[in-house]
Amino acid sequence: MNSPSDFEITPRVEAAQHAIDNKTKPPGSLGKLEQVAVQLAQVQQTLKPVTDPARVIVFGADHGVSEEGVSAFPAEVTVQMMANFAAGGAAVCVLSANANASLEVIDVGVNGDLSSLTSIVHDKVRAGTRNLSREAAMSENELLAAMQVGRDAILRAVSSGCRCVGLGEMGIGNTTSAAILTGLMCAADANTVTGRGTGLADEQMPNKVRVVAESLSRLSTCVDDPMECLRQAGGLEITALVGAMLEAPTHKLPVVVDGFIVTAAALIACKIEPDVRNHLFFAHESAEVGHQVALKALQAEPLLHLGMRLGEGSAAALAIPLLRGAAAILRDMASFSDAGVSTAV
Repeated sequence: MNSPSDFEITPRVEAAQHAIDNKTKPPGSLGKLEQVAVQLAQVQQTLKPVTDPARVIVFGADHGVSEEGVSAFPAEVTVQMMANFAAGGAAVCVLSANANASLEVIDVGVNGDLSSLTSIVHDKVRAGTRNLSREAAMSENELLAAMQVGRDAILRAVSSGCRCVGLGEMGIGNTTSAAILTGLMCAADANTVTGRGTGLADEQMPNKVRVVAESLSRLSTCVDDPMECLRQAGGLEITALVGAMLEAPTHKLPVVVDGFIVTAAALIACKIEPDVRNHLFFAHESAEVGHQVALKALQAEPLLHLGMRLGEGSAAALAIPLLRGAAAILRDMASFSDAGVSTAV
């Protein structure tokens, strides 16, 4: 996988680095914020990047594998949390508003009737995936349809004028799916990528590890086919996330990746189209163990280290103001020559 430092240096990147180095500060004194500014300039192909309006997009879906007892919470929590999103009561609702970012919540595959929720987008492909431990999670048509849901979400954001998006998810059982996809893409074993998710107790963990291990073994022959791995073991919301990431580069759109689930989708998207990696900004390092494996494979430096493991797009919402600040520094901060300030000798 590529990291920003692995990409060929283009005149735009050189110009952005020169511009940030010549702001009225010691070179490198703003740390990662300077790296973010240069990456934003590369994504948007301008020395005056803009991140507003910003939007957080949350895809919700259920997972048939929850039948295997891999989550501490029952499957109906997905339906309940979608209602909480619609009512504005979830963490991502509060954090998105605090970040001055709009929030769009999409039902791509929740196993329940959400038609009464008028403030969310209804784009359901099917009512949850099949149980991936027994059969493929999705058909080929369902896979492509879910991917299109993600692409359409980006198109709506672009048509609304958005210049930056954060991606999140909701789906009971989805850390199991993410663990399998991470294991397949990173050649890692079940113990290395399987965490407690919503808070599994010690006695429940061996069962989850078993489900992940058996799936990794079964799918070992398709590791070079990310679309088939996604069809077999992904979720509808994870597939929509992949579609969103694949669509974003066409529109020069920076994408803020939330936590473990969204990073697992990033592994798939970057395997399908390596150029996607340059458009991704990683919000945080989750407490979920598989996230560290995925971040290392993507050579990603997360912006925040807060011990979070909620998902939903909560960390993406927290990170959006950091991108806003990085863009402002490159766009608005005075250079030494502008301010008449002497450079270092």
